[in-house]
Amino acid sequence: MNMHSNEKIKVISVLFEDKDVLVVDKPYGYLVHEDGNTNAQTIVEWFLAHTPSARGVGEPGRAQNGNELDRSGVVHRLDRDTSGVLILAKHQEAFLHLKAQFHDRLVKKEYRAFVHGNMKEEWGTISRPIGRSAKDFRLRSAEKGVRGVLRDAVTEWKLMQQGNSHAYLALFPKTGRSHQLRVHLKSISRPIVCDTLYTTPELKQAETLGFSRLALHAYHLSLTLPNGKYQTFEAPLPSDFEAALSALATTGAVC
Repeated sequence: MNMHSNEKIKVISVLFEDKDVLVVDKPYGYLVHEDGNTNAQTIVEWFLAHTPSARGVGEPGRAQNGNELDRSGVVHRLDRDTSGVLILAKHQEAFLHLKAQFHDRLVKKEYRAFVHGNMKEEWGTISRPIGRSAKDFRLRSAEKGVRGVLRDAVTEWKLMQQGNSHAYLALFPKTGRSHQLRVHLKSISRPIVCDTLYTTPELKQAETLGFSRLALHAYHLSLTLPNGKYQTFEAPLPSDFEAALSALATTGAVC
């Protein structure tokens, strides 16, 4: 196990494990795999300490400088400050099985998020292609002036609770574009609370419901495992989400 720092990763809750896969409740604040830019410890390092035989499973990535990145077991990613359900493959056959399901959009995902503003409807669909931001090519955008290759992206949402200035949403991405939920919500002027990349300067100074990280949680993941069984995995809401729900309840109503 190549430790990049002296930091010890916090205890990770294992939601499910068999001979093919490991499903965990990823804590926020940790990269899924190394990115070539930081020395922070990753979920992959923890996974390889837990399952050493999984080293090399999957497909390696490349950093901007061309160095190979260790992405052992990684089938899908969560952003560093996103918490929730993450599935890892223990061997190559399992990886290929899972990868095919993500590619064919057979995996059902549900996220929970707190956003700025008031939702005018109880549910809706955001269908906007995503490309590169004209202002910063490192970021994505689904708004006017988008650059580069445009990729179709669809997100369904449901209002769970509305407060005076924030809303609590269930999000159902139908595609898997990088930063899709963050970009789509920004495109309808409802950015996720504490989104340092996609929140306007004004909202960065607004009330954050007690959050000190991106208010996004991967709540449910449903798919067919390599053993043929269709299963749904749930990562319980973290304590900061529970606290924010209590705060929102004082100013709004449950839908």
